[in-house]
Amino acid sequence: MFVKSICELIEEVAPLALQESYDNAGLLVGDSQMEVTSVLVCIDITEVVIEEAIQKKCNLIISHHPLIFTGLKRLIGQNEVQRCVQKAIKHDIAIYAAHTNLDNVLSGVSGKMAEKIGLKNLRILQPKQNNLLKLICYVPKIHSFAVRDALFQAGAGQIGNYESCSFNVEGIGTFKANEKAQPFVGNIAELHSEPETCIEVILPEYLKFKVLEALLKYHPYEEPAYDFISLENDWNQVGAGIVAELEEAEDELVFLNRIKSIFKTPAIRHTNFLNKKIKTVALCGGSGSSLLTDAISANADIYISGDFKYHEYFEAENRILIADIGHFESEQFTKDIFFEIISKKMPTFAVQISDSKTNPINYL
Repeated sequence: MFVKSICELIEEVAPLALQESYDNAGLLVGDSQMEVTSVLVCIDITEVVIEEAIQKKCNLIISHHPLIFTGLKRLIGQNEVQRCVQKAIKHDIAIYAAHTNLDNVLSGVSGKMAEKIGLKNLRILQPKQNNLLKLICYVPKIHSFAVRDALFQAGAGQIGNYESCSFNVEGIGTFKANEKAQPFVGNIAELHSEPETCIEVILPEYLKFKVLEALLKYHPYEEPAYDFISLENDWNQVGAGIVAELEEAEDELVFLNRIKSIFKTPAIRHTNFLNKKIKTVALCGGSGSSLLTDAISANADIYISGDFKYHEYFEAENRILIADIGHFESEQFTKDIFFEIISKKMPTFAVQISDSKTNPINYL
């Protein structure tokens, strides 16, 4: 098994194209063609984690937080990031990160939090916008099934819990081939009419070239007619945070104590109790204070995340209960996601979960 193959397993779940613009997910150190002996999965990469990988004979580390966020201008061991990179290179250890791309999928970081809490009916709290395209293409009727299937295989036509979605209209296409053309049907310099099917499918923007490649490969015409149109629709399957429901409503204090136990956090910082049952829960792994307005708009009874600032607690205005459980605490189960992705596809492959403590925050 090679580094590239392991990375592709992660990217099937969390494509790199879904990461935020400021992020640096992907293969950060190492050769993608290197053979992998064992994988170590973790939340953060520190010198202790690098040493753990060496001791456990793991030559690929998969981390949630990227080791390298900004460009490295020198490698002289001046800080921990530089020392980690140096040591990884010295010991032939590849380093890969799946960060906001894993945050932005339903089965990602927030989805794992929801699973641990026992929530149902999961939806994206803040869907991505301006990330969808509509492809409109015109295909000879007798070839429409083959072309449409090729588009579906390339990833087009997925809407919510449905796949192979398309809209089709029958019509007549006309064209006249000039002397330089090699028409699939019709004759040079003669106006030709052909029964055609207009096929419309929706696709994520990052799949544009893959879908276009499939169209051109299976379309019989020398010059296929097609259009890509940008959509303003929300992409409800991708984005930040989760909103979902409890099976049974719980008292605020009972629920927070359960959250404290599940996430093993020494303390939960929260706003005033609202003296009502908790039923609808919004949450976001990591730093999610920017999604508070979305949680309120979703009519959530509580919003669970990390890294709230002092003044942001005032923004709840008795409309929602805020529970800050800590950045690391909210993301700690991300290691399980990596483990499950790899083990599901390769049950006999050696994947080890890091037991190094990397949370930089301590509590008295």
